[in-house]
Amino acid sequence: MNWSQFFTSSVGKKLTMALSGIFLILFLIVHVGLNACIWANDGGVMFNKAAHFMGANWVPRVLEIGLFAFFLIHIIQGLVLEIQNRSKRKIGYAVNLGNRGSKWYSRSMGILGSLILIFLVIHIIDFWIPSRFGGLTETIIDGKPYHNLYAEMKYKFSEFEYRHIVIVIYILGVASLFWHLVHGFQSSFRTLGLTNHKYINMMIGLGWAFSLIVCLGFIMMPLSFLFGWIS
Repeated sequence: MNWSQFFTSSVGKKLTMALSGIFLILFLIVHVGLNACIWANDGGVMFNKAAHFMGANWVPRVLEIGLFAFFLIHIIQGLVLEIQNRSKRKIGYAVNLGNRGSKWYSRSMGILGSLILIFLVIHIIDFWIPSRFGGLTETIIDGKPYHNLYAEMKYKFSEFEYRHIVIVIYILGVASLFWHLVHGFQSSFRTLGLTNHKYINMMIGLGWAFSLIVCLGFIMMPLSFLFGWIS
């Protein structure tokens, strides 16, 4: 079996999903850490500096290209696996096991992934495109000009006419991400061979903790602007 045949096989697709999923988990850690800079409550100085570093240095930019590649791979492989799984389940089970067979979020990864994709497109249009291709105001920090991404976030979440709709979409997207991560975190490590009962239970617990912390961090960001917890 050559590499092409391996990565188009069922095992290869699951391995690709696992590896790309772990890469995206690492990205989420960086992203939520960057977002946490808003709670320095310094008018966006720390956040804008961190955002500038991520956009102006070649290492993060190269990783950004890899990130988009992994996103595409993860989405395409996820859709392929979902279609294959659904085609195999055309004939239902004699007894519907419900959550005794698998959790609802495990059976709904295709739907959750689609909701995350919709949210991701909106998020890219609102923030990533303006930060990379212009459209943001500038602020001066230590005598140097920086894109004021902080001001754009503040406007979208606390001053924009349709801010409540934006925040509801944001929360729904993050909620979908939470359940996607709850399953995907432990599933990625299980695919890579972590099948020992003791350790897989630890991974499940770690997955719940990771999903909760990361997603609470993302949800608290727009709420902090909306309710004026940060200036």
